[in-house]
Amino acid sequence: MAAAAACVVLGLGLIGGALTGSWLTGDSSDGAGKPDAFTAAGDLWHSVPVDELFPPTVKGDGAGPGGSDRTWTRIAVAPDSGCGDAFDPLLQKALAPAGCLRLLRATYTDATRSHVTTVGLLFTKADSAAMAVLHRRFEEQKLDSRGDLMPRTYAAKGTVAEGFGDGQRASWALSVLTDAPVVTYAVSGFADGRPVGEPQPAADAMKAGATTAPAQAGLGHDAQGLADRVERSLRKTVDSATEKPS
Repeated sequence: MAAAAACVVLGLGLIGGALTGSWLTGDSSDGAGKPDAFTAAGDLWHSVPVDELFPPTVKGDGAGPGGSDRTWTRIAVAPDSGCGDAFDPLLQKALAPAGCLRLLRATYTDATRSHVTTVGLLFTKADSAAMAVLHRRFEEQKLDSRGDLMPRTYAAKGTVAEGFGDGQRASWALSVLTDAPVVTYAVSGFADGRPVGEPQPAADAMKAGATTAPAQAGLGHDAQGLADRVERSLRKTVDSATEKPS
């Protein structure tokens, strides 16, 4: 009898644990077979059309200086690749703990074709705990605002971005996500290939009263605006992939 009672208690404990796990993760029998959001996001690089991740045209209502509207047009998409030579060496080292599964990049120009911006989605090999650790490190050490940890550009030949190299980088934004194994970033510059002596993080270039060349030209707004909208597009796609049937 004692053994039977123990089995009953153990069985109830296992059932309770399973139910608790289901509540915590949002899983239920109705969503059987549907991946969780974190896992679904990690699979998007090979399962979603490029036009969903990097739309041909991106509208930035209120995304420009003083709340002005912006529109960016995609001019090139890089072949999906690894992460070799995509980041400055110290940034490569900082991101290394998360691993590199795939890197997707596209380059956009503004409506005047005077600015160019490369946007990237780094799909990592990390789990949610590792992404949380990396996010905290970048936040606490302000690694996303260091000039020696900048993403590199995608300078597509035959486009207005052909001369968009390391020396032309003017402003950038980078975000380590915690709800997806993804690092998003954008780096902007002038389309005429002029060098920029002092690149400035988008957050600083967007501050009221900033007088640097990237700030005055609105290049911080380009980098942050495109990075934000590509990240939103990614989240929207994840939501669709994990949507439970009604």
